[in-house]
Amino acid sequence: DVPSQPTLYDVTMGGKTIKALAQTTKMGYIFLLDRETGVPLFPVEERPVPQGAVEGDFTAPTQPFPTKPPPLIDTDFGPEDVWGLTPWDRNACRERLEGVRAEGLFTPPSTGGSIHFPSAVGGQNWGGPSLDPGRNVLVVNTLHMASLVQLIPRAECDAAAQRRVEDPHLKKFATLEPSEGTPYCDMRWVGFFSPFEIPCSPPPWGTIAGIDLVSGDKLWQVPLGTTRDLAPFPIWFIKGVPNTGGPMSTASGLTFIAATTDFYLRAFDTMSGEELWSARLPTGGHATPMSYQLPGGKQYIVIAAGGHYSFGTPPGDHIIAFAL
Repeated sequence: DVPSQPTLYDVTMGGKTIKALAQTTKMGYIFLLDRETGVPLFPVEERPVPQGAVEGDFTAPTQPFPTKPPPLIDTDFGPEDVWGLTPWDRNACRERLEGVRAEGLFTPPSTGGSIHFPSAVGGQNWGGPSLDPGRNVLVVNTLHMASLVQLIPRAECDAAAQRRVEDPHLKKFATLEPSEGTPYCDMRWVGFFSPFEIPCSPPPWGTIAGIDLVSGDKLWQVPLGTTRDLAPFPIWFIKGVPNTGGPMSTASGLTFIAATTDFYLRAFDTMSGEELWSARLPTGGHATPMSYQLPGGKQYIVIAAGGHYSFGTPPGDHIIAFAL
């Protein structure tokens, strides 16, 4: 799933300037291509992926995997990786996985349920990456959360709809999609959460990373945000939280991003990933920051802080500007 527009850039490799593009994906992989020819700048391998689709469906035997940049998320999430704040909710997460298929990326949907990792919101999301063309660095934020997908035979869909109404956890976190024209309806969890409404996948649930566009290597990857505003005090110590919204990089070597479930706009060193500054917002800033300059040379950073219903950040209509 391609969640955002491609990012165009020029890069010198082997003494030749290449007109290139970077494409993020909801799988957590980034494809770097020659935008004139479509040829990958680094090898892309066709690798076998899990098989065993439900009757009447089909799967491709292989999928393309870029060798560089490295994946920004470990997609092999299974029962042994389940996390919980306490043994009780960790066991509750494990119980929800009983009978569920968990075979890594591209596990086909099934009637018993399948792990969907990354979830429907990514990997990377619609915010896209930012580019520092002077330093040949791509900066991208990533989500590390699991969800569940279950195909329900058509004859059982009414019962599943009633179950969703009666179960508060399903009502809050699952949708039942009709999938008309198929033998199934589709129960889809927006997240795989414990009874405490905490992700069952281990933190960090959100990161930001810098990619060297010349070598294809990952320069750094650090947790993005904290559980402040997501959990009650004193559970503010977990680093790396759900996020949606993009970064913006400036020529001075700074990358600004909000995006998180805590109400902050942050600045990172584009080359090292060190967090240099943060400022409190009135709610979540799930937009991409912008920068502008007025006559006289003064520069500003501006962010729309409007919240997001699916991330639990309160709605708002704030436009906040900061002077550099």
